Amino acid sequence: MTAHISAEALAAYARGELGVGDPMTWPVEVHLEACADCREQLLPYAPPPLLTMLEDTGTAILARASAGPRPVRSRRVRRFAHRWASWSMMPWALMTVTAIIAAFLLDVAFPLRPSVVLLLAPVAPLAGLTIAWSRHADPSWETIAGTSRAGVDLLLRRTVVVLAVVFPLLAATGWRLGTNPALWLLPCLTFTAATLLLGGLIGVSRAAMLLGGAWVLAVAAPALIAVELPVLVRPESLPGWGAAAAVLTGLALLRAGDHVRLKSWN
Repeated sequence: MTAHISAEALAAYARGELGVGDPMTWPVEVHLEACADCREQLLPYAPPPLLTMLEDTGTAILARASAGPRPVRSRRVRRFAHRWASWSMMPWALMTVTAIIAAFLLDVAFPLRPSVVLLLAPVAPLAGLTIAWSRHADPSWETIAGTSRAGVDLLLRRTVVVLAVVFPLLAATGWRLGTNPALWLLPCLTFTAATLLLGGLIGVSRAAMLLGGAWVLAVAAPALIAVELPVLVRPESLPGWGAAAAVLTGLALLRAGDHVRLKSWN
């Protein structure tokens, strides 16, 4: 469309009478993008609510511009935080802190019973992994699903955040109880690596629930019922835990590409 748009066509466009399928819609919009005179002629035909919205928008933009740019440091901090975690992980963090503190208080109150902290340590990160790798709980899921390596890197960074929350709590409670740090560290690393490795095949959430449920049913619950510390959390089990942690961590890193497939983010 080389000539200016007629007044009738401008009025019909402003009233919304030119639908998406109308052959005049596209030429009118293309011409309006390039012709300032026709945009000025369109203004009187615009309905009052639209004019009010445009005026409010312009006022807001001018106010924002006059306020000056946001501090670069604050933007960098927010961007850095979003690359490593999301607000959806906050309930898990509170739940994990509560569970570990409760386990510590039980160990202090009942020192002759099996250590609940040691029984909880292997599965302490699993709830966090479930949230960090869940498409239902992650507000950034659409972005992750539309990327390849970036999605894997983001989720692996969130795994590091999960461990960064769990490790200091277990270290503090273990130190207060006089527990060998390796007794909680190695099982924790082993179950985390096993969850990521198995999660590449069946989904991280399913792997976390499967491994966590197996530990609770086969080890933790029987130990609490029998009032006897199982062999798996005694010092003599440390060589086995160390070997398992090293092997599973290596395999999980080698198979990190499995998480590119969407089925691992269940």
